[in-house]
Amino acid sequence: MLGPLDLLSVSAAAVAAGAVNALAGGGTLITFPVLLAVGVPAVAANITSTVALCPGYLGAAIAQKDDLRGQRGRMLVLLPMCAAGGMLGAWLLLQTGERAFRQLIPLLILLASALLAVQEPMRAWLQRGRSDSGAALPAAADAGWSAAALAAVAAVYGGYFGAGLSVIVLAVLGLTLQDSLTRLNALKQAASLSVNLAAAAFFLFSGEVVWSAALVMAASALIGGAIGGRLAGRIRPQALRWTVVAVGITIAFLYW
Repeated sequence: MLGPLDLLSVSAAAVAAGAVNALAGGGTLITFPVLLAVGVPAVAANITSTVALCPGYLGAAIAQKDDLRGQRGRMLVLLPMCAAGGMLGAWLLLQTGERAFRQLIPLLILLASALLAVQEPMRAWLQRGRSDSGAALPAAADAGWSAAALAAVAAVYGGYFGAGLSVIVLAVLGLTLQDSLTRLNALKQAASLSVNLAAAAFFLFSGEVVWSAALVMAASALIGGAIGGRLAGRIRPQALRWTVVAVGITIAFLYW
């Protein structure tokens, strides 16, 4: 049972995570360690963080809904496979014992930190040779089956831990689909939402969600997202991203 100070701590972490996700990504690297610090078991902390940050994924997808126009065929293929991968990852997490998952924490946090570190270089690499003003291929000619298959594999990781998922999905889409980076980024948001919703729905019946924390964090993450949106343009996302990466690496070594 979390006390008032614990709930205040996780609420503050969720506000920061919501803002960080809006600006640079990597919010899970804030909420997950704080949940551990207030005494939530590792598996339950991961599950609670996934459920609590779900509204943020919805907000990100809605914000780019205009860029999803003309991609209905792709989404009909991609989203169900991502949801299936997310549920498989969620199931695998529940099969992992508390002790085993605690041993994986440093590796998972380091992996997430590394994915966050390469996010901007990878985006720049994908941008080369692509024009945001370029015409998209018709959905019928580019349904994205190979993209969906690879994204489903990434979704298993997303359902299991989640931090850094969007980096992997964008890389998969960029390597397998011909389209502007703006439209692929919107598709990535929809795919990430599908993974997170599927995993969260699976976790609802697991008995592992710390609801007092999840509800407080969900509301706080929405506030943080709004704050992050207002700060866009005033704070350099790259500097914030590297700050989160440094925090993640430090936390990983502390747990090691």
